[in-house]
Amino acid sequence: VPMSYRVDTIPNRNSPPTILLRRHWREGRRVRKETVANLTRRPEWLVEGIRSLVGAGAFRPEGGGGLEIRRSLPHGHAAAILGTMKDLGFERILGREDCRNRRLALAAIAARVADPLSKLATARILSEGTASSSLGAMLELGEASGNEMLGMLDWLLQRQPWIERSLANRRLAGEALILYDLSSSYLEGRRSALAAFGHSRDGRRDRKRTEFGLLCDREGCPVAVEAFKGNAADPATLGLQIEKIRGRFGLERVALVGDRGMTAGARIRKELVPAGLDWISALKSADIRKLMKGPLTADVPVPDAVAEIASPDFPGERLMVCFNPRLRDERRRKRKELLEAMEGRLEAIRRAAGSRGSRLRGKEAIARRVGADTARLKVAKHFKIECADRGLSWSRLQDNIDREAALDGIHVIRTSLGVGSIGPDEAVEAYKSLAKVEQAFRQIKTGRLRVRPVFVHSEAHVRAHVFLCMLAYCVEWHMRRRLAPILFDEDDPEAAKARRASPVAPAQPSPSARSKAASKRTRDGAAAHSLHTLLADLSTVALNDVSVGGSGSFKVVTTPTPGQRKAFELLGVDPAKMFPAAGR
Repeated sequence: VPMSYRVDTIPNRNSPPTILLRRHWREGRRVRKETVANLTRRPEWLVEGIRSLVGAGAFRPEGGGGLEIRRSLPHGHAAAILGTMKDLGFERILGREDCRNRRLALAAIAARVADPLSKLATARILSEGTASSSLGAMLELGEASGNEMLGMLDWLLQRQPWIERSLANRRLAGEALILYDLSSSYLEGRRSALAAFGHSRDGRRDRKRTEFGLLCDREGCPVAVEAFKGNAADPATLGLQIEKIRGRFGLERVALVGDRGMTAGARIRKELVPAGLDWISALKSADIRKLMKGPLTADVPVPDAVAEIASPDFPGERLMVCFNPRLRDERRRKRKELLEAMEGRLEAIRRAAGSRGSRLRGKEAIARRVGADTARLKVAKHFKIECADRGLSWSRLQDNIDREAALDGIHVIRTSLGVGSIGPDEAVEAYKSLAKVEQAFRQIKTGRLRVRPVFVHSEAHVRAHVFLCMLAYCVEWHMRRRLAPILFDEDDPEAAKARRASPVAPAQPSPSARSKAASKRTRDGAAAHSLHTLLADLSTVALNDVSVGGSGSFKVVTTPTPGQRKAFELLGVDPAKMFPAAGR
């Protein structure tokens, strides 16, 4: 279809006229128009130059004349992430004064959310000559190097106390509930000062690891992180976090929520009580057995309900008993299968030891084989095993099994907070909020952010890398909240909470989330996304550098689709205004 191009000036009543470069063509008797570019805010010399080219017929995209697209960079996903960061005030959070390290830190955090890479690879995708997105152009970084990225890590680590205090001021009030948990990540190489062999949460016992503790607010938004040596015990990391909460955040009253291994009785007496902190935690199995000899009678645990009791063994504490019958049934099923699997392996060892020509001879050899073959089942404590020179025998310790089964489905939450500060149901909900920290660890370790592999080796750089990943998760957390209506994420938490009979009962999705999961569509009928697929969709919005007859250039952003426009509206970001030339 023959087409022509014109620069149209459209008058506005009380505003400057709109200047549009339009494509015109005829369909039957009707003339169609399509806007190619909005030239309203472009310099007058540029508008007149384009008008002259169009009037002289020199603008022929199909023939390669007049206007030329010199470069096209994926822009939408980078604009969405960086625009969200600016709206959240990340520029001021990182540092009050604009400097290259601050802009590099902003770019590194945004790049970690978009596509986590090594620091050298990140420098490549930010550099003007090798850019794979518009992120570097939006921050006017020019060329970046790997050494600059390492220098930025040093700068970021120095700024960590200020940044964490700024995040705490935004997310934590005078009386705050803070979630704390610890995880680990294995390291590549052996040169890191934080690398050590310890308890592996990744199933990689062959690799050294580093520990990192994460502090979140009650909704799961991170506010602080600290890296520790890989062999640090969970309770040993608590003291530094208490010092950070008290000294750095300056909160009036704080209740720390930690799991039962983190906040054991001795740690509470030695660290939490002297610091004047309240706590919410849970009792270990041995402590629950003590309660069963006293106030925790058989009629106290009620299915899917919370019962508050008191015990002289825990003075000054409130104890909330929870009984989950579904968890009880699941643990009994699993225990039964593990016991049967254990007996199956013992029978296989017995047959091997008793067969002719077998090399499995002697008590010590058979005992080593039993230990090696059954260690992962972790139910050897329920068996009495006797090894002989040419075989073995075993029997179940039914008293041990029954004693363990008596605790199935029972949890006891402990807290120092009074009745006026928190109710029984709220205390249980607060403890179960630790699942949000676990979700943060999953996203940081195995999700989009990928804290591992760690490509830096010095202690300072490893600490800064972990801190950078925490800041990236903070950005992702806010983006998920804003984009929830078009993601598969829960977008109506109040409705979901209303569907839950008690904090002990399983969490239920809201009708909206259930509908999205079933139909794969949002309320508006558009396709629902994961954050990964949404960012991939937004990346098709390109930033085009358009040359005008070799005498000048201007930038044009691809027109977003309706779905992309909806995402930008939810984030409060305009991709056409996210690059430096906008509005000039």
